[in-house]
Amino acid sequence: MTQTLTEQVLTILSCVAATMLTRFIPFLLFPPGRPTPAYIQYLGRHLPLAVFALLVVYCLRQVDPLMAPYGTPELLGIAITVALHLWLRQMLISIAGGTIAYMLLVQWVFS
Repeated sequence: MTQTLTEQVLTILSCVAATMLTRFIPFLLFPPGRPTPAYIQYLGRHLPLAVFALLVVYCLRQVDPLMAPYGTPELLGIAITVALHLWLRQMLISIAGGTIAYMLLVQWVFS
């Protein structure tokens, strides 16, 4: 299905408006002079852990521990991610390192 030029422009404008709105709303709701509400602070502390737990469950949902390679590349990728995080305390390096290690294991070792 192809879109007309008008539909394409409206789609792009909608995406731009939605992106700008999600970027500006926090600054409008929580200006610098006011204290941050307790529930927002709570979410800031607990939501990242919940999101990562959800991602781990999502990524491991189709791993069959009874069939070769028995989830070995996934477990090694998780172990590398955890080890990098404990060593460097850099989230992006940990995630990237674990992902790269997993991809290398799946492509070259457990293929």
